[in-house]
Amino acid sequence: MIRALIFDLDGTLIDSEPLKAQAYVTAVQRIGSEELPKQAVLDASRAVVGADAEEAARVMIRRLKLDMDLVPLVRRYGVAEPWEAFHLVWQEVYREMVADPQVLRNQMWPHTPGLFSLAREAGCRTGLATMSTRDETRHVLESLGLESELDAVATWNDVQRPKPDPEIYLRVSEQLGVPPGQCLVLEDTPRGVQSALGAGMSVVAVATPFTAQALRRSPHVDPAWIVEELDTLLDTVRRRLQEHGLPS
Repeated sequence: MIRALIFDLDGTLIDSEPLKAQAYVTAVQRIGSEELPKQAVLDASRAVVGADAEEAARVMIRRLKLDMDLVPLVRRYGVAEPWEAFHLVWQEVYREMVADPQVLRNQMWPHTPGLFSLAREAGCRTGLATMSTRDETRHVLESLGLESELDAVATWNDVQRPKPDPEIYLRVSEQLGVPPGQCLVLEDTPRGVQSALGAGMSVVAVATPFTAQALRRSPHVDPAWIVEELDTLLDTVRRRLQEHGLPS
């Protein structure tokens, strides 16, 4: 029986990955690496979809060879490591991009309101498990008007071990008061799917243009539950709920 629906945020409820990718391009330019081709930055950004802030920054620095460019920024920001400076630059850019809530509203997936309606109809509690920071998450939820739709929220700031570790999903399960085996998760990345499965939860994988290829290649994702046509997502979630049974 499924008694809770738990959602990832970026890529699952909102198509924010194109915005984040463009923020990486601008951040790299601000760092002083304007000679890097835009496509190289975009390609690197695809490798960090769904990653937490530290992992994303470290991967981008390594792939784009930004270590020397970040030396003066480490001193300027008063941080200990280059990844922290990179993240702060990216964060500044991204916050500027999404300061207007309408920018985020324009990126909300059409299926998102229906998912919450379906949860209510099914008598399921709702949770959010995201590797975005607490402040970023709050801004997105407020912009989309989703705060009141969620019974529990956990962010990057709330865990010691990021996805694909199951900690964040176990935390949301505990907040909801629903055992992991009675939770259905919607995720758009292989590391997110691995996190949810590691917590003992069922999963529907949402294939976006940024994650479809990686989901198909992942050994952790059951191809039967990868949704590639997003206009069929609600029907797939409904079918998964019916398969497991609904709360009485």
